[in-house]
Amino acid sequence: MSPTLVLSLIAGYFVILIIIAFLTSRKATSASFFVANRNAPWYMVAFAMIGTSLSGVSFISVPGMVYAQAWSYMAVVMGYLVGYLVIGTVLLPLYYKLNLVSIYTYLEKRFGFWSYKTGAALFLISRAVGAALRLYVVAGVLQFAVFDQLGVPFAVTVAVSILLIYLYTFRGGLSTILWTDTFQTLAMLTCVAVSVYLISDELNLGFGQVISTIKNSEMSRIFFWEWTDSRKFWTQFISGMFITIVMTGLDQDLMQKNLSCRSLKDAQKNMFWFALILVPVNMLFLSLGVLLYQYAAAKGIQLPVGPNGKVIGDDVFPMLATGHFTLFAGIIFILGIIAVTYSSADSALTALTTSFCVDFLSIGKYSEERQTTLRHRTHLMFTVVLVAIILVFRALNNQSLITAVFKAAGYTYGPMLGLFAFGIFTKRQLIDKYVPWMCAWPPVFCYILNANSKAWLGGYEFGFEILLVNGLLTYCSLLAISRPAEVAAAVNPAAPELVS
Repeated sequence: MSPTLVLSLIAGYFVILIIIAFLTSRKATSASFFVANRNAPWYMVAFAMIGTSLSGVSFISVPGMVYAQAWSYMAVVMGYLVGYLVIGTVLLPLYYKLNLVSIYTYLEKRFGFWSYKTGAALFLISRAVGAALRLYVVAGVLQFAVFDQLGVPFAVTVAVSILLIYLYTFRGGLSTILWTDTFQTLAMLTCVAVSVYLISDELNLGFGQVISTIKNSEMSRIFFWEWTDSRKFWTQFISGMFITIVMTGLDQDLMQKNLSCRSLKDAQKNMFWFALILVPVNMLFLSLGVLLYQYAAAKGIQLPVGPNGKVIGDDVFPMLATGHFTLFAGIIFILGIIAVTYSSADSALTALTTSFCVDFLSIGKYSEERQTTLRHRTHLMFTVVLVAIILVFRALNNQSLITAVFKAAGYTYGPMLGLFAFGIFTKRQLIDKYVPWMCAWPPVFCYILNANSKAWLGGYEFGFEILLVNGLLTYCSLLAISRPAEVAAAVNPAAPELVS
């Protein structure tokens, strides 16, 4: 694949995004940047959220995982549905009742200053590291496929890529993101569907044969029940439910889009339809995975393996697309990975800016002119932060360490789960100054537990359910520093009012 051709595709793609940004960011204000003036159509938000909820890692990893994990990931997706139901019926009514811009403001109203700052800080750490790692993985693919051939340093690739995101998001924020993510979600889904069609055509399979091939493959198995199997259905299902609650319902990135809807009723319609759409989307990704391995077997292509002799699922799609598919199929892959990566990254950058401006700069107390200046500076700051994190990971050049950091960043959602659950389901008040400490130790303990679970728990390996342990430990820690609301009010009449 010609590097010049790929560069032309990338340039053309970003020209479209910048044109969209220009048309949607005129007369932008803080209200349009943060919540799109709370006037976004729910169906547009639902569609745009698909691209945001996925990433370049999902584009590569979900198809790649079917070799080792089969379709066990569908158990997680089924759990998502229950999680979205909880978000729509419990969290969204709370957020709309309080008219929030940053969802972490709830913690201040419920518990106080330190709880609020702890929740917001956990989000900033989680989202910054997570977004940077997702961009790192995809930048590595593009560097290998294109930019190494041109002699472009990795640092330049990363800096230019993120700068382009900054250019089309810094003015309009969410009012622009909703339009660009709608375009990018459409581009991503089209690329996946076209990839499925092209591989099927190479294998001489009609539509009915594609369905039967996937259905009859052992790689399409969903249900696993063995206790020591990390793919077991119930833990995957329950984990999917709580992952959705914390990584969507307690995450400023995705909730920011929901808060842009015109009313609670519209936000709930958006959430429920988004949940239903996400099921066939993930089935499409998993179907693509089965076909990728069928293609490799039919063509006698050796799969990439690691030092342990196991297939590296994340390398399968990129390897086939850039080295074995037709030129057109390779172009589709590049466009698809760009679309899904940047629809996730641009949303993350806007959410980071929103949270820092609202939660730490208290931007609402300034004039509109001053708010604009602070927004632009904060947006640029997080652009630099993402570049720096990616370059640190590149310097480490240790995939196992990077994977460990990625998982550790995910653990920070456990304390969020504990904090919000304690606020919503109890009437007790916390000793606010101790909250940061009570939220700091559970992720560290869970990290150690996860690393040693096979030895300590008779061969049991934690999957996503480590999040539940994390949240439960946080909840119990908070219980230890809590008092009944009446006692708290008697000791400190100025304590935050109860919000539930």
